[in-house]
Amino acid sequence: MNGEKVIRLQVNRKDFEEIYFSGQQGSLFFSPTTKGKTMTTVVVGIILLILFCFKDDLSKEKFGVLYFVSFLFLLCTVYLSLSINKISRWKKQVNGYLKSLENSEIYEIRFNDEIFNVNLNHQEELSKWEDFKAFDVDDEFISLEGKFNYMFPKKSMSKGDYDLLKQIVKKKIKA
Repeated sequence: MNGEKVIRLQVNRKDFEEIYFSGQQGSLFFSPTTKGKTMTTVVVGIILLILFCFKDDLSKEKFGVLYFVSFLFLLCTVYLSLSINKISRWKKQVNGYLKSLENSEIYEIRFNDEIFNVNLNHQEELSKWEDFKAFDVDDEFISLEGKFNYMFPKKSMSKGDYDLLKQIVKKKIKA
């Protein structure tokens, strides 16, 4: 690549939301992180409810089962609430970032053989290509992970710019 290349992104919040919140990522109870914990809590809750309905039929020796299932239910709800809290904080951070994108006047990527620079409203983040440890490229977006993490939707740039960025990322980042 000769010289510096500049890609200006057209920011449309919906383009970013489609990617960040795809696959129920933003759902508190049914995101990939919390879905299993939600289902487990519901199942243990139903078992506990059934045990409470038949607690009079339990012998004194088997009454410990009710305490054990109650403890399991409490444990499940604690783990679920921790996961929900994590998703809630993530959503708040993403929405804050998307709000800053909405109000942006300048959002551009500058790169050459050595550096990768992102300029958002004159706040620049400069990285060397070797600072990036991983990347993901598909038909909808390009994401970079390293010193700074980025996600660039395909819809925010021209097809030529997207293809160029995709080629350079694959060439420069050793994952």
